[in-house]
Amino acid sequence: MGKSEPLSNVDAAWLGMETPTNLMMVTGILTFKEPLNVSDIQNVLNKRLLKFDRFKQRIIQSKLPFAAPYWQDDPTFNINAHVHRLALPTPGDQKALQELVSDLMSTPLDFTKSPWQMHIIENYGKGCALIVRLHHAIADGMALIYVLLSLTDMTPEASLHHPEVEKPAEPSHSLPGGMLGAWVQQTANTLRTSRRVTQRIVQESTAAVREPSRLSDLAAKGTDIALTTGRVVFRSPDPPTIFRGKLTVAKRANWSQPLRLKDVKAIKKITGTTINDVLIAAMVGGLRSYLVGRGEEVEGLNFRAVVPVNLRKEHEIGTLGNKFGLVYLSLPVGIADPFDRLQEVHRRMNQLKNTPEAAVAIGILNAMGMSPMEVRSQSVSMFANKATAVMTNVPGLPIPLYLAGKQIDQIMFWAPQAGGVALGISILSYAGKVYLGINTDAGLIPDPDTIIEGFYSEFDALLDLVEQVKPTKAKFTKKTKKPVKQQQDDPDRCHAVTQSGSRCRNRSLDHSHYCHIHTERKN
Repeated sequence: MGKSEPLSNVDAAWLGMETPTNLMMVTGILTFKEPLNVSDIQNVLNKRLLKFDRFKQRIIQSKLPFAAPYWQDDPTFNINAHVHRLALPTPGDQKALQELVSDLMSTPLDFTKSPWQMHIIENYGKGCALIVRLHHAIADGMALIYVLLSLTDMTPEASLHHPEVEKPAEPSHSLPGGMLGAWVQQTANTLRTSRRVTQRIVQESTAAVREPSRLSDLAAKGTDIALTTGRVVFRSPDPPTIFRGKLTVAKRANWSQPLRLKDVKAIKKITGTTINDVLIAAMVGGLRSYLVGRGEEVEGLNFRAVVPVNLRKEHEIGTLGNKFGLVYLSLPVGIADPFDRLQEVHRRMNQLKNTPEAAVAIGILNAMGMSPMEVRSQSVSMFANKATAVMTNVPGLPIPLYLAGKQIDQIMFWAPQAGGVALGISILSYAGKVYLGINTDAGLIPDPDTIIEGFYSEFDALLDLVEQVKPTKAKFTKKTKKPVKQQQDDPDRCHAVTQSGSRCRNRSLDHSHYCHIHTERKN
């Protein structure tokens, strides 16, 4: 039968959130400017990916009442059942790739096998793409970045060499070397400052959810844990918008053209904010523009995004599973001015950093994983009704990576949404570039590319602030006169002009001056 182990309570909670209209599946894509050799990819997976036992195990539901599901070695495991080759239809452009990603995002995984698949996509321009799908019960975003880095190297030659390394019997507390080690060390430094009280908070919040009387006892003592748990559990639902409603099975995926990280940092510097603040504020502006374009009232509108927060201990960075909490970020959609919106996002993000909400949320998820299915379903609905979107930000590497001898050109991923949430937002940095991804319910939000277009316009408006203060190197203030937007002469970019007066950032199609979005509109 092979070895088996029960799912952790939190992993079981994510497994239990699966519904036909919201699959608990993480989807990622890597693009390459030249084709991959299929046998080289299979060697990478055999030598590097399968060192993680989880990718050779399937989930078994226990026949005993209230018993947890468990991981068990798949006795018929064959990597060929998980790796597939597909060819894009002509013209093999980004639009065709987005449609394929959308279809796969709408298709459940096969739970008779280990719940993951990799699709090698041929006929994508002059290169290819890899689409990876795996169930959230396997791992969260930080763990998956670790897995990705373990498959890659910093040179083409190294990425084809797979040294045999003995697998440790216990998780190693030592850090790997090279670029992977640097990423792990950076993550560990961040965790070191935030894990001092997390364990106690998780234990207390788990007990509070499973035993409501415990919450009253904690409240009587005036503890932050009780107040935060109560705030999470009893928070009011989000206001109704066109982003909320009955879900369908079909999903839509879209992603941006790369933004230069140095441009984001320039905005951060002159506004006194952070990289996250800048990207979130521009994204909120894109959501606002989408609502306005469909006649929605946005004056004074705020709705929430659920934001995952990494809660791993230092020695857990290289392990799989889910070790993150959730916080609710209120998005200031009602603020029209890009600078004012950015400052408000900055203020709200700072407020979140000083609360134990993430640790409380993982305590609630822990309790959900120990609960019967009926209770778990009600808990999922409780989480979902309080938010309109899920927003994930995962740090990547600042230098190019190589997989199976070829340089990875772009990376993007999409996290799942639980319950009735129809909108997912993903932010990822890689090799000096930043990417925004959107995944939506096709019935409620059939055109996520319009949100991306609004994001470009809002980002350009913030970038104009940099051009204005550049001669003085001062910080921008509201007293500064708004500059005239400068159009960059880039022949590879779409020639269309967005609603904000900025040139579209999409790449133009072959034999056309316009991208796939604006070509369709002209037709």
